[in-house]
Parts: sequence; structure tokens; C-alpha cells
Amino acid sequence: QVCIIFSDFGKMQNVCNLLTEKLGTSVTISPPYFYHRPEAIDTLRRQACVTAVGNTRRKAQEVCQLFGQALGKPLLIKEEETKEWGGHIDSHLSHFTDSQTLQERIQSATAYASCRVFAVFEIKGKENRRSKLL
Repeated sequence: QVCIIFSDFGKMQNVCNLLTEKLGTSVTISPPYFYHRPEAIDTLRRQACVTAVGNTRRKAQEVCQLFGQALGKPLLIKEEETKEWGGHIDSHLSHFTDSQTLQERIQSATAYASCRVFAVFEIKGKENRRSKLL
């Protein structure tokens, strides 16, 4: 029995296909077991927060444009809430049932994160910028 850990799903499929092609019925490939490394979950959390800050800045920019103002630098950015679900985040030892299809296994192993932020930006009047340009 050989156990291989892959970090790339495509590579795993290629190796399984190659083994099956070369060894035929002499090899049995068990269904894959999916889990997330703690580092990957930390990266997911950070990406969710960075995305939330970017979304907040874009929305603030749109509001400023609506009122003829210019968005300045951020004065305060605070992470208010982070939520995580799916992906067996609480326990990477969760068991799959044999009746699940590969797509169902992937879906139940997929991790999601969302982040809510509070941000305060400096607002500049556009007329001030125009007078500096003249």
C-alpha cells in the first residue's frame, strides 16, 4: 500500500491515470481524501480580509464620485468579523462516505471565508485639487 499526498488536484489525477494505464487491474486506487493545511486556511482568511478592504475602498470611491468628492487615504481600517465554513475547517479528520461522488467530495471539502471590515477614509473636495493644478 502506498499513500501519496498531493497539493495539486490536477497532478493527482494525472498520476492516478498513469498508474491505472500502466498497471491496469493490478492497482487499486482509493478515492481521494481532501483536507486543508492550517497554512492554507490562514492564507484564505488573509485573502478574505484584503478583498473586503478593497471592496470597501471601491464602494467609498463610488460614493465620493457621486457627491463630487475625492477619496483620500484610509484613516482607520478595522476587521470586525471573519466567518469560515465548509472544508472541514474544525477537523481535518472528517470522514467521507463511500457513496459520495468525487464532485460531492470536492464540494464538501471546499473552504469558504468572509470578512466584514469597518473603514474610515479621508474625503477631499475636488475643487481643492483643481485649484492646485492651476
